[in-house]
Amino acid sequence: MSPQALLFDVDGTLADTERDGHRVAFNAAFREMDLNWDWTPPLYGELLAVTGGKERIKHYVERYRPGFEKPADFDALVTELHRAKTRHYTALLATGGIPLRPGVARLLREARDAGLRLAIATTTTPDNVTALLRHSLAEDAESWFEVIAAGDIVPAKKPAPDIYLHALQAMGLTPQDCLAFEDSENGLRASLGAGLTTVITVNGYTREHDFSGAAVVLSDLGEPDAAAECLAGAWSGQRGYVSIESLLAL
Repeated sequence: MSPQALLFDVDGTLADTERDGHRVAFNAAFREMDLNWDWTPPLYGELLAVTGGKERIKHYVERYRPGFEKPADFDALVTELHRAKTRHYTALLATGGIPLRPGVARLLREARDAGLRLAIATTTTPDNVTALLRHSLAEDAESWFEVIAAGDIVPAKKPAPDIYLHALQAMGLTPQDCLAFEDSENGLRASLGAGLTTVITVNGYTREHDFSGAAVVLSDLGEPDAAAECLAGAWSGQRGYVSIESLLAL
């Protein structure tokens, strides 16, 4: 049976947003709030084990800043920090500083031409998703996706499958109708928990993750002039890049 829809994670999957996007924006928000916190690339790699920006801030304080004197309304501070971080992140996107990963724009356009339905399933905020799509793909790219399931739309974030289950319900589809695209172990656990066949494209933070259960693990989606590397799983991408044709074999 051919897939009817493709469901995409965002951070690390559509673009390498973590190291040079979200991390930089978090640090800018900390400086804005006069906090002497600095998330280095290695530290941020450890923090990525926690999904969700607000959850990541809370974990950082508990794990790495035990002496920090929390204000009476700590949750309000976390919310304010996250709001500032989102503002800095969208400003960074507006400069074109975060391009899409290899093959992403091509595959999305091929999917639209083939009549496949598209959706987003991510823990990042809707504003972040919109900014990335508009500035890195196309001005109207938000309309390409039938469903954008993002942020706090469900209470339990990845690795819980809730965000994918929400997207499937909104589209009126079963897991057998879809393919998911992820980049991390937590994302894979979420998609598999929803019963989805999943394609993994690794990045610098996730290359060593456990991707047991993925249909295929690739370096990226590849381009006609830049072949993707198959790291695990059976892949029929004879042309060296992920196409609609190669996805049908999954």
